[in-house]
Amino acid sequence: MEPAPIPHDDKERVTSLRRLGLLDTAPEERFDRITRTARRLFGVDTALVSLVDADRQWLKSKQGLASDEIPRDISFCGHAIVDSDVFVIPDTRDDDRFGDNPLVTSDPPVRFYAGCPIAGPDGALVGTLCLIDHRPHALDDEDIRSLRDLAAMVEREIAVTRLAVDDELTGLANRRGFMMMASQALAFCQRQHVDALVVVADVDGIESVNDRFGDHVGDQLLRHAASAMAEAFRASDVVGRLGGDEFGAVLTAYHGEVPWATKRLATAVQACNDQIPDAPFTLSMAVGSARFDPDDPELLEALLDRAGTAMSADKEFRRQLATHRDPA
Repeated sequence: MEPAPIPHDDKERVTSLRRLGLLDTAPEERFDRITRTARRLFGVDTALVSLVDADRQWLKSKQGLASDEIPRDISFCGHAIVDSDVFVIPDTRDDDRFGDNPLVTSDPPVRFYAGCPIAGPDGALVGTLCLIDHRPHALDDEDIRSLRDLAAMVEREIAVTRLAVDDELTGLANRRGFMMMASQALAFCQRQHVDALVVVADVDGIESVNDRFGDHVGDQLLRHAASAMAEAFRASDVVGRLGGDEFGAVLTAYHGEVPWATKRLATAVQACNDQIPDAPFTLSMAVGSARFDPDDPELLEALLDRAGTAMSADKEFRRQLATHRDPA
């Protein structure tokens, strides 16, 4: 068996997938309608909307299959996302890559597979619309076009989802998107038995900036804060705007000390200020955090509350420090 190959940009691809907020969510009629159509149109046992995560193929929509996920290394969809062409195996018995694949040797066996890659709004190939049958099949050019048309429908639905989880002002995930992605990230950490760190950060003095210079300058300050958050943390971490002047992050597989995260953010904030020396404001952020223990997991909301309490304490400490420095 030839394991599914790993694209060279897989880390960025997986990050794009998780930003969509679709993994481990409930079935939706808008996707199920497409897989039902595909199954009927092509006369196959199974039709799936498959999302290829770091170590698994997770099924957002499934017709004719009970499982929710499949290990990525044995998945056909892991092969299909390597490039944008439709990936077709008319008969797995004639393909050396899959002859001893567990999905092929099982009962009933996979004899036919066709997968059309699905791209997210940023162009990353996040999964497939795929067809599976226990009998061999051949697809002609018209079949390929039909499969592409159905895959394009899936892409449009994903694009709608992306709009619903983006914060228009900053380009980060909005609260809805952050909560979905952060919950998925913590579930991943629990499965992998690794720690995570939940961070809450608040922009200092946004009300004063809005009052003195106008909301448009306050919006500029929030965009700079978002840039600092994105710069401070890794591409694999979840970062979003929770609302107003508050931002959040979930640092997955976080093994370092808590000060490392706050120092990274402080460095990013300072770099942002250095890049805008003539701005009518100075970016400053209060920060709090809470560690996630996979052996004693807490709900995301509880972790955010703990991190928010720590952030409020940091904000009060900074306020008192500023008052001490400038009694007037």
